Amino acid sequence: MDQKVYDAYLSILKTELVPALGCTEPITIAYASAIARECLGAFPDVIQIKASGNIIKNVKSVVVPGTNGMKGIEAAVAAGLIGGKSEKKLEVISEVTEEEKEQIRDLVEKEIIEVGIAGSDLLLDVQVQLKKGDDSVFVRIANAHTNVVLVEKNGVRLFEKAMDCGGDDAGLSQEKRLLSVEGILEFADQVKLEDIKDVISRQIAYNTAIADEGLAHNYGANIGKVLLQAYGDQDVRVRAKARAAAGSDARMSGCELPVIINSGSGNQGITASVPVIEYAKELKCGEEKMYRALVLSNLIAIHQKTGIGPLSAYCGAVSAGCASGAAIAYLNGGDLRTISHTIVNCLAIASGIVCDGAKASCAAKIGMSVEAGLLGYLMIEQDQQFRAGDGIVKKGVEETIRSVGRLGKDGMRETDREILEIMIGK
Repeated sequence: MDQKVYDAYLSILKTELVPALGCTEPITIAYASAIARECLGAFPDVIQIKASGNIIKNVKSVVVPGTNGMKGIEAAVAAGLIGGKSEKKLEVISEVTEEEKEQIRDLVEKEIIEVGIAGSDLLLDVQVQLKKGDDSVFVRIANAHTNVVLVEKNGVRLFEKAMDCGGDDAGLSQEKRLLSVEGILEFADQVKLEDIKDVISRQIAYNTAIADEGLAHNYGANIGKVLLQAYGDQDVRVRAKARAAAGSDARMSGCELPVIINSGSGNQGITASVPVIEYAKELKCGEEKMYRALVLSNLIAIHQKTGIGPLSAYCGAVSAGCASGAAIAYLNGGDLRTISHTIVNCLAIASGIVCDGAKASCAAKIGMSVEAGLLGYLMIEQDQQFRAGDGIVKKGVEETIRSVGRLGKDGMRETDREILEIMIGK
């Protein structure tokens, strides 16, 4: 494999598969708030935040960790101001104390946090303004969840970079332009295990732990438990869906366990990994094959999301469930043809699922997306497939992925606006 491509794929994995505590949109708000508070050097008298519609959509209904069950933008801001440690980035509120949790609730109940919509066209945009006496600080994060583009104090720019620098411009970085299903399969087969051991083993440990937690306790609508109670735990197909859903059950309900994310999303990280781990155990594939399958799943999920961008009205669980199906095909000995058709079949089945924000029902959408990935694989195993011209399906896996990318990024912009207006009661 070309060394440039090998290095790019490895860099993508190490950059994308990072830990996050809680849903990444409220955590982005907490991260920006923590940076602003630290820069101000005092607790503010005035707290103002503006966020893009997609951020608002994904924060509105999800529990913020470290807040004793509170939801919403105000809770995320308060958590970052009071208990945030900016050096921990997406784990910014992982060390909130019980005393700080009470302070967070008190601050939210004072109703002094001013919330508005960011006046930009960016899908991911968070702007925090703090004031204390004559001092003021402004912090902006744009295009990616930890991509700080501006820190300003008292009108002086302390830090600034180009808006698209590090923000990936809806995922189209130079490294990600090299992704292809054929290249991903080649990389999965050839990657040196020592190169990916740390990042993949951490994903296995973290995402398995939150799946276990979701099944052990009551979270959200308990989709994972519902599946197991309805269908039993003897079928690996059921367990794969249930365990992935259970991880989301816990995460969406404020569980204070970190996950390893994919494409900026913990739910996508869970969906791209947990079903693959469950199948690898069932098939007794061994650690090496499981690691290679997880490399394949993660990169295929990222490849699909590259054209869509980090936030959209297109449910990212579909991309990750599709990737899981492809990786399960790989575990079963599937070649490039089998993997490619698994992806195309899944996208033809499930691409209509919309993202209406982070909340308990994400777990059910994960279960459906994993099922679509598995069905896509079962179809091609029986030499059945959807063909070019069947709706948005194009000839070849890469053209179909581009078709779906266009749908998610451009075609669903108006859908995104309508979803937000419905959610906020307009």
